[in-house]
Amino acid sequence: MCLEHGCQEVRIPAMGDSEKDQVFSRPANQSENRNWVPMAIGGVFVLVLIVGVVLLTRAGKPASTAPGDPNLAKLQISGLHMATAQNFAGGSVTYIEGKLTNGTDRKVTGASVQVIFKNSLGEIAQKDTLPVTVLLPNVPYVDYGLIDRAPLAPGQTRDFRLTLEHVTTDWDGQVPTVKVVSIGY
Repeated sequence: MCLEHGCQEVRIPAMGDSEKDQVFSRPANQSENRNWVPMAIGGVFVLVLIVGVVLLTRAGKPASTAPGDPNLAKLQISGLHMATAQNFAGGSVTYIEGKLTNGTDRKVTGASVQVIFKNSLGEIAQKDTLPVTVLLPNVPYVDYGLIDRAPLAPGQTRDFRLTLEHVTTDWDGQVPTVKVVSIGY
């Protein structure tokens, strides 16, 4: 009967009865090949989504500026001091705090600094590049966040903080050198 309708017969022995066969039928025009078009469309959609996320996350980061950019020197750091605190895991965290003044003619939305710790011989013992976090205004408690949450207008000064999870034991104990290496507008 199935052969009249273009079906293929598949015989599978029944459990416990190898002598009798059960007959299952499948239409002959039903192909075992998959339709790859929906999968390809899904793959393209996922790829576009990933590219979008990468572009959006890069937009909030400071723009790389050339070492000779005159605006690097116009973002001034002053009043540096250090503090150490215990974190929730029982380790210590080192903070470098100070004031950041925007001497440029543009609103600053991001900045990174290079922190250099020296040893007792005056050699570089540790060098880190960190994003600058500033004291956020109008918050009922002390909170620091990236500059893009509270951009720094031309001529404006704000308290900033750098957070270091680890400081080398070879450090000489002096306040490290802190230098602006990139600015975002």
